Amino acid sequence: MTKAVLITGGSRGIGRSCARLLGAQGWSVGVNYAQNRAAAQETVAEVERAGGRALPIPGDVANEADVLAMFDTVQQTFGRVDALVNNAGIVAPSSQLADMDLARLKRVFDVNVLGAYLCAREAARRMSTDRGGAGGVIVNVSSAAARLGSPNEYVDYAGSKGAIDTMTLGLAKELGPRGVRVNAVRPGLIDTEIHASGGKPDRAAQLGASTPLGRPGSADEVAQSIVWLLSDAASYVTGAILDVAGGR
Repeated sequence: MTKAVLITGGSRGIGRSCARLLGAQGWSVGVNYAQNRAAAQETVAEVERAGGRALPIPGDVANEADVLAMFDTVQQTFGRVDALVNNAGIVAPSSQLADMDLARLKRVFDVNVLGAYLCAREAARRMSTDRGGAGGVIVNVSSAAARLGSPNEYVDYAGSKGAIDTMTLGLAKELGPRGVRVNAVRPGLIDTEIHASGGKPDRAAQLGASTPLGRPGSADEVAQSIVWLLSDAASYVTGAILDVAGGR
């Protein structure tokens, strides 16, 4: 039977690459997006061209009602939920913490931490074998910022991703006996649109040259790692945090 996955923030970047690669493996993909429906529909088209099924699903991960509706839509459309790629996240323009206002801090933590926890909670409720589920996999998208701190740029974003690492470790132990594997990837300098949203569209290219591999990474390179963690090839992997950061 075809497996079904919900990818939060699936309309662009790493989320879109995951969707396309999973589509090529025959998965059914729920493509969550917050605002850009046209981008989500393009992701859906890419999944379908690759051989999978897909559906655009609107929703703000920081809104509990939206999260419940997202999971309901995947279950009702595809008949099951086998996996979550907990990918939605935001960054704000570069700033020192002393200059960050409350609205910025609240939105970053609401989306990146509360949103990720809400999605992981709902996946646990629906996939855990002791709650009537068939088991499954959660892959959280963290960031190398969690261990680097992002001083003078995004210490709020870095802290939010540190929370994702901690959740991954604890939830893997909590859900392992209940048939659910939980892992994370920590991308480094990846050439995606998130840098533009932080005010530095060329950041990945500029800083990527300083990594041991001498270049930024691509969304597909991160997605390949996520797809492997979702697969049966990683059946004995849980509680792992995999750096995909070019040695940075």
